[in-house]
Amino acid sequence: MGTPLDTREAQAVEVIDRLYEVYPDPTISLDFSTRLELLMAVVLSAQCTDERVNGVTEDLFAEYESAADYAAASEEELAEAIYGVTFHNSKAGYLKGIGEQLVDEHDGEVPDTMSALTALPGVGRKTANVVLQHGHDLTEGIVVDTHVQRISRRLGLTEAESPDAIEQDLMGVIPEAEWKEFTHLLIEHGRDICTARNPDCEECRLADICPSERGESAVDLASGEDWS
Repeated sequence: MGTPLDTREAQAVEVIDRLYEVYPDPTISLDFSTRLELLMAVVLSAQCTDERVNGVTEDLFAEYESAADYAAASEEELAEAIYGVTFHNSKAGYLKGIGEQLVDEHDGEVPDTMSALTALPGVGRKTANVVLQHGHDLTEGIVVDTHVQRISRRLGLTEAESPDAIEQDLMGVIPEAEWKEFTHLLIEHGRDICTARNPDCEECRLADICPSERGESAVDLASGEDWS
């Protein structure tokens, strides 16, 4: 059995340490070579697998190389170019709108502030955090995707439900130096072990410190009670 962890900070550090042992080099799985490609890929990845996005963006990026290219294209053309990605019609509108706004307000470049990024069509904090971290090497927050949302609650690191509230809780317990990699550690763990419907708790390296696997709640962890 693991040592009892009576604070969320201690829980977070132990989770990170153990997952690094399994995934020593966690990284983003989207394919891109420029900040613009990264931005567009992350927008396309909403409610869609990275694998499917990567299958579409190779040809997309070869044809649309600048913000002006997206701005000049019709939504119909873009929808056809990204066909196969979920909600391709709506996302085509986002790509065109982003291209137009980048040309009009940012000289065609991808901005490097949270406020400017979240002002773009289809871009929320999650997307903006990814672009800042992997495009500008700036870490202002924690990317909360579905894996992070699910696993951080299971591990008792937060009781919040909305991504924004979860991010705020995690920023309070995850060491800032680990904000960027924490997301990718949980994504890897979520894909391999802690899946949404059938988590493989028997093979989980975190089972002995996981309140969900032990039938406990996050409240027990937050109160500092011994839940070993």
